[in-house]
Amino acid sequence: MKFLHTADWHVGKTLKGRNRLDEQRAVLAEIIDVALREEVDAILIAGDLYDTAAPSADAQRLVNSALLKLATSGIEVVVIAGNHDHARSFEALRQLMAAAGIEYTGQVRAAQEGGVHRFTARSTGEEAVVALLPFVSRRHIVGSEEIVTGTPSENAGRYEQSVRDIIAALAESFRADTVNIVMAHLTCTGGVMGGGEREAQSIFEYHVSAQSFPINSHYVALGHLHRRQQIPAPAPVHYSGAPLAVDFGEQENTSVVCLVEVSPTTPAKVTDIPITAGRRLRTVSGTVELLKAASADYGDDYLRVIVEERTRAGLRDEVLDALPNALEVRIHPDFAQTEQRHTAQHTTRSPRDLFAAYCDEVGIEDPRLTALFSDLLDETTGVN
Repeated sequence: MKFLHTADWHVGKTLKGRNRLDEQRAVLAEIIDVALREEVDAILIAGDLYDTAAPSADAQRLVNSALLKLATSGIEVVVIAGNHDHARSFEALRQLMAAAGIEYTGQVRAAQEGGVHRFTARSTGEEAVVALLPFVSRRHIVGSEEIVTGTPSENAGRYEQSVRDIIAALAESFRADTVNIVMAHLTCTGGVMGGGEREAQSIFEYHVSAQSFPINSHYVALGHLHRRQQIPAPAPVHYSGAPLAVDFGEQENTSVVCLVEVSPTTPAKVTDIPITAGRRLRTVSGTVELLKAASADYGDDYLRVIVEERTRAGLRDEVLDALPNALEVRIHPDFAQTEQRHTAQHTTRSPRDLFAAYCDEVGIEDPRLTALFSDLLDETTGVN
C-alpha cells in the first residue's frame, strides 16, 4: 500500500503580522495534488493542523475543504490533534468527520474506543492498523502534587513511562498480517527542533525515547518537530516536518511530504516529495545601500533584514521603502547601541543636553533627530 505522511500545517499562522492564508491554501493544494498523482491509499496528518486552539473561520474552512477533497477522492484520511489544536473541538467534530469518511481524533482513547483505526487499502486489499496518539500534555499525566513534590527527572521519567504504556497498549492490536503504524504528536529523544516550535512543549520534560515504539511497527509517523528527520530506532521513526516554514528559524528547512510504500511482509520505503508552494523566508544583511542594490535578487521572498550600520532616524522606513517584503529589521550587534548607565550628576543638566549626551554615547549623529527632539520638548513643555 501507499500512504502520505504530513504534519504541522499550522493553518492560520501569521508571520510578523502578515497573513499567509493564500500561501497555506497553495501548500494544501499541492499536498492534495501529490496524493492524487501518487494514487495513495491514505494520508496521515500527525497533528497541528491549525496554529491556534481558536482558529479563524477562514482557517477552518481551508482545512475542512482540504480534508473533504482528499476523502471524496477515495483516500483514507486519518488526523490527530497536536499541541496547537483544540483537542476537545476535535472530539466534538469526531462524529461529523466520521460521516464524511475522515478519522478525526483529539484525545487519547483505548484501542476498542477509537484509539486504533483500521482501514483496507483500496489498491492492494491490505489491512492497516494505525495506533493514534494525539498530543498529551505533561499536566494530564503528571498530577499537580507530583509536579510540586517530584524532581524534574522523576516527573520526566513518569511522563515518558506513561506515554510508553499508552503506545504499548494500542500496539497490542498489531498483527503479523497487517501494516502496523503508530501516529503520534510528540517530541522524540534526539530529535532536532525545526526552529518555530513552541519550546515550552518540546523540552526534556516532554520527550519520549524512540525505543518506546514497538519493533513490529512498519512505520512511525510523527508530528511536532518541524524539521524533516528520521530518528534512529528499531522501527522506522520519521518526522515529516512542516510543509511551510512558519518562522525565520525554519528558513533552511526542506519542506516535504513523505510517501511511504509498505506491505505486511516488506519494510517501508520512504520517499520525500518536495513541497514548493509558499514564499521563501530569507535573512539578508548589509549596509542600506548594499541592500538596496540587491533588492531585485530577493524577489517575493519574505525578509529578515540585518542592517550593518548604526541606527539613525528614518533608517527603518528607508529599508522598508526599498524592501517592501521586509518583515523584520534589526541592527547588527556590532553596530547596535549599548546601554549606558546614567549617574545622578546628569539630573542637573537640561533635557537637550541629556539627549545630546545620549546621542554621543550611542554614536548617533543626525541633526534631524536633534531637531525632532527639540520640537517634541517644546510641544510637551509649552515653550513657544
